[in-house]
Amino acid sequence: MNAHAKGSAARSRLEKVPTGLFINGHWREASDGARIDVVDPALAEPVATVASATVEDAHDAVHAAATALDGWAATPPRERAELLRAAFEAMTRRADEFAELIVLENGKTFTDAKAEVAYAAEFFRWYAEEAVRTLGTVQTAPSGTNKIVVLRQPVGVCVLVTPWNFPAAMATRKIGPALAAGCTVVLKPASDTPLTALALAALFEEIGLPPGVVNVLPSRRSGAVVSAMLDDPRVRKLSFTGSTEVGRVLLASASRTVVNCSMELGGNAPFLVFADADMDEAVSGALTAKMRNGGEACTAANRFYVEASVAAEFTERLAEAMAALKTGPGLEEGVQLGPLVNADSRDKVAQLVEDTVRVGAKVVTGGRKTDGPGFYYPPTVLAEVPDDASVLHEEIFGPVAPVVSFSTEDEAVRLANATEYGLVSYVYTTDLARGLRVSERLDSGMVGLNRGVVSDPAAPFGGTKQSGIGREGGHEGLLEFTESKYIAVSW
Repeated sequence: MNAHAKGSAARSRLEKVPTGLFINGHWREASDGARIDVVDPALAEPVATVASATVEDAHDAVHAAATALDGWAATPPRERAELLRAAFEAMTRRADEFAELIVLENGKTFTDAKAEVAYAAEFFRWYAEEAVRTLGTVQTAPSGTNKIVVLRQPVGVCVLVTPWNFPAAMATRKIGPALAAGCTVVLKPASDTPLTALALAALFEEIGLPPGVVNVLPSRRSGAVVSAMLDDPRVRKLSFTGSTEVGRVLLASASRTVVNCSMELGGNAPFLVFADADMDEAVSGALTAKMRNGGEACTAANRFYVEASVAAEFTERLAEAMAALKTGPGLEEGVQLGPLVNADSRDKVAQLVEDTVRVGAKVVTGGRKTDGPGFYYPPTVLAEVPDDASVLHEEIFGPVAPVVSFSTEDEAVRLANATEYGLVSYVYTTDLARGLRVSERLDSGMVGLNRGVVSDPAAPFGGTKQSGIGREGGHEGLLEFTESKYIAVSW
């Protein structure tokens, strides 16, 4: 099927995706009738409109979640697990449909979208397995006077705020553990990419999830809607994925009612290549770490630090690999890089490159905005980048790779850690002792050692410093949605 036919088929399927608010198991319009245009980044044209929730709608969603909480928390863990398993199976069956939706509203390639759907569905399967493992503890108090019983109970009503770059996976990574723990949720997806979240709501409706357990509220009035929910005393948890700037604002809002917070925020990932690295593996890993989702990922390699003796070779080979990527609409056969999500994102990337060149960097490939419809920016490699260039200190969120050389291991670690962020780092070396030593010294929550991908539903995902608070994925991700209750008892 050619790109035009694929696009037509995908758009025809849009008619089956609900476009209202999903509250208490029902679809409805926003209380004031407002709608959001959903724009295809490849064409810069609207493809759908969805309801835009008001503060009144937000109160209704919280009420629905609060009403459903006791019944869902009391549901046997095995029953919760079976519903999550059903969600995994349903999402897997419809992988192509979800992927097409993601391409249409986000712009990523169909290959990247399919990979995201598989990753997203895995959170339902993983937490179906974890739902029956919310373990407590029993021990004798050191004094011997009583027993210490610790229970893990659901934290309560949760507000989940997700970004546009992974509209499926960032939702399921939060919904999965919340439901497994016995919590109910209100999901506020990014206004650029609400269709995937609404398709997930329809999936939950189909598998028979009780009304009110999951509520979905797209809205252009994000600040007012989320703030209103955080001020509701029935809301006990905020889980947010997005920029550090917005995260700071939400943490301040959550402080008013002391809401439990998990924050997965920005990144500025260093990619370290030592002279003894396998150069084929390093270039391949760099391409993966940089170009997954077109660079629009908090885990994307942002700064490339390469030992001086191999810096020229690495830069040349990376530039050759990036220049060879086929750019175009995500549904077109063979396309490896789609557009950025919107005009502001494209213009920010273009400005970063222009500023970097102005202070002395050399463009090895790319470096200029393309003409025509859509929000495209070409794969770009920059060499001889000065230390004070803004591209080394800001999250790029685009297909741009700045390369800087280093001379010693200490210098590499110093450069890598010279940022307020600490989400993920990448290290390439064939010396295992050095690789582990450097990994321990890097101030980040995750390290890819000779790997360009770190994300895994079974592993704890999260950062240090201003990259966030808490962890998602793994058993730790389940515990984020529980509270410990200690009971002192004698028998």
